Amino acid sequence: MFKRILGVVCVCVAIAGGTVPAFGQAACDRACLRGMLDQYLNAVVKHDPTAAPLVVGFRQTENAINVRPGNGLWKSVTGLGKVQRRYFDAVSGQAAYFGTVEEGDSTAIVNVRVRVENRKLTEAEWHVARENDPGLSGPRQPGRGPANAFNKDYLAQNPPPERTVPSNARTDRATLMRIVESYFDAITSHDGSVAVTHPGCGRVENGSPAPAGRFLPPANAAQPPAGGQRGGAPATSGGNDCVSGLQNFSGQMAAARRLPLVDEEAQMVLAYAVFVRRPGVATPRNVFAEWFIIDEEKIRIVYAAMFYPPPDLAVPNWPPYDGNWPLPGSIMPAAAPAK
Repeated sequence: MFKRILGVVCVCVAIAGGTVPAFGQAACDRACLRGMLDQYLNAVVKHDPTAAPLVVGFRQTENAINVRPGNGLWKSVTGLGKVQRRYFDAVSGQAAYFGTVEEGDSTAIVNVRVRVENRKLTEAEWHVARENDPGLSGPRQPGRGPANAFNKDYLAQNPPPERTVPSNARTDRATLMRIVESYFDAITSHDGSVAVTHPGCGRVENGSPAPAGRFLPPANAAQPPAGGQRGGAPATSGGNDCVSGLQNFSGQMAAARRLPLVDEEAQMVLAYAVFVRRPGVATPRNVFAEWFIIDEEKIRIVYAAMFYPPPDLAVPNWPPYDGNWPLPGSIMPAAAPAK
């Protein structure tokens, strides 16, 4: 049937007595999304783009760089890793994998989001962390640990939850998103009290507890499991939690914020943003995909896969930008000279 809305013709189909848009998002439920995500991941492992239902013009980025199907991770990934978490959002028609993948003898920590339309894959967005990638202080130095906080072992011991939260204990979709936005508002305002969090909320970046003095303690404390949860969630003690120390944080803002996927059954939200530094701060930007685990209408813990782009790379790289234009490293001016 045809409907005219605000002068635009909408082609719709009747399904189960209702009318839904024909572009197909609502037709792919959680089981469908799981199948599509697994088909895509299996195709990547097989190095065979023809093994997944990719649309013509399928778009894939790896750390914000466009990659043609068959190149990049299509060549390097040899298997899925020890940590495998899958999350689904039938409302937006998207699914995501967070965990590890094997690249021969090496392991990478990844987050990949895929979009499904009309039972075909239209896009895939990867955030990839490898142990020899640059970090906050630049390239990895000889004889030192990973510069980007890479820690596959800690992540394996303390993975994100794999759970179905009872329906009577769930927070609605709109509220989940507002709770996550409060976290980014806290970062931008440098005021941890703005964020809607549990005391002692945790944060894991590229598999590691976040830097001492800001977030998590050593990797031996585990958060008591929430309803239906599988997998430990690191905890904090005292005032050292996921929003402590924001008044001294070098980030000027969490720019280009997106919340593309909300898994209401798991009570988890996927968010993307770019940490843009204060003027004159030499610390590089970092681009991240973060999973927010929400219990009792508060953030319990955050898991992040992040990378540190070179100054000439404009990030993010996902149109339409809805006002969040790609940001080059020069977006923030240098500090004014002292007088």
